[in-house]
Amino acid sequence: MHPTRAATRRTILNDIHSHLNATEVAGVLTPASVLETCAAVRDCARHGRPLITVGTRHAMGGQQFLSDGLVLDTAGLDRILDFDPVRGLVTVEAGVRWPALLDWLAAHPDNHAGWTIRQKQTGADQFSLGGALASNIHGRGLLFAPFVEDVESIVLVDADGRCVEADRANESALFALVAGGYGLFGVVVRLRLRLERRQTLRREVRLCRSADLMVAFDAAIAAGCRFGDFQFAIDPAHDDFLDLGVLSCYRPVSGPAPEASTQKHLGPSDFAGLLLLAHTEPSRAFDAYAAFYLSTHGQRYASDTQQTGVYLDGYHLAVDTALGHRGSEMITELYVPRERLADFMARAADSLRRHRARPIYGTVRLIERDPTSLLAWAREPWACIVLNLHVHHDADGIAAAAGAFRALIDDALAFGGSYYLTYHRWATREQLEAAHPRIHAFLAEKDARDPAGRWDSDWHRHLRTLLEGRA
Repeated sequence: MHPTRAATRRTILNDIHSHLNATEVAGVLTPASVLETCAAVRDCARHGRPLITVGTRHAMGGQQFLSDGLVLDTAGLDRILDFDPVRGLVTVEAGVRWPALLDWLAAHPDNHAGWTIRQKQTGADQFSLGGALASNIHGRGLLFAPFVEDVESIVLVDADGRCVEADRANESALFALVAGGYGLFGVVVRLRLRLERRQTLRREVRLCRSADLMVAFDAAIAAGCRFGDFQFAIDPAHDDFLDLGVLSCYRPVSGPAPEASTQKHLGPSDFAGLLLLAHTEPSRAFDAYAAFYLSTHGQRYASDTQQTGVYLDGYHLAVDTALGHRGSEMITELYVPRERLADFMARAADSLRRHRARPIYGTVRLIERDPTSLLAWAREPWACIVLNLHVHHDADGIAAAAGAFRALIDDALAFGGSYYLTYHRWATREQLEAAHPRIHAFLAEKDARDPAGRWDSDWHRHLRTLLEGRA
């Protein structure tokens, strides 16, 4: 690869999920090795050109794009490098995606202990592990902290193109900045991941109300359940809105998990039908979804593959035809103290109705406190509320969505909560500073460690503008 030649080709990138971040970049760098990554960064340093890392383009807040700048695509860093079957550690390059790692572990001849991943994002599989660390993701574990707690160490290419190894003992401050640092402290090229032994889980499903949910979660945890979520009704016109939901928890049991092909499951066409119903007849969509999940009560799954899922690229072509306008979904995630969950859900339902928002999907999960990251979003053991809202792709639709999301952030803050920082760029300065009190310390570290501004992104530029009062 010749970095400067690759950088001369301008192109437009967009995120996969919302399609609301079309960004013209100066070029895309595609290193195929760590050495080529170091060379690309050094070349950018010589020419004074900022850059940012891009993975699989699922993020929606602009943190992986840089208008008129360079993006470094990690897809070519896709090797699994080392496996310790005694300690349960695997070393991967940052561009490795979850399905490749799961397949590799399942087929490895020395993996007699059944080592596998602890958590990943749900709802889609084709995410890179480097992106998972940059965003500090979480799944639906009932007792898990975010992904940083699954990472033993990293190798980072710094602003001078040098490889730096960081963990909790060596370069610990850098490690804490990179985890949940959204690519602003260098290019992660390798991760050593902590594994756990594969288990067989039994799915236990029932309907539940928001007011009873935390008691139900506590009971599930006491019974040994390790994963779980609550997927709630999405029709603002119905009394059950953000109240009635399907609680699914997963408890370890003995014996092997059956083959997935023998289980009841939702395939791509089933999901496509449910997504269309969620846009056009949301009560019918919830009823159909609830009926399916209740019918799977007692089914058994492997602890890793139960976290995988179907993601439908391009499904909005059918939805747009049905609705008569161009649109997509934008996600947000809110956090509240667990004892205030029911109060938040009632207040959020009022806000969504007031803003005439159209939820397409919603779920409640749990998160444990993140003790490591400087810019930790999981500052407390919170309840997490995930919402996908439909957004019309015109000025009025985007403005309406921004208003609804800001209202939801206010609702979370009213109960001492927070919101996930980079799903969108619609929070106010006051909301940002109230929800993320370490943001100024984070940006000060960025300035101190990267005085030349080697790493930049549209999200980072937005932050600076917002906090300097220029928005």
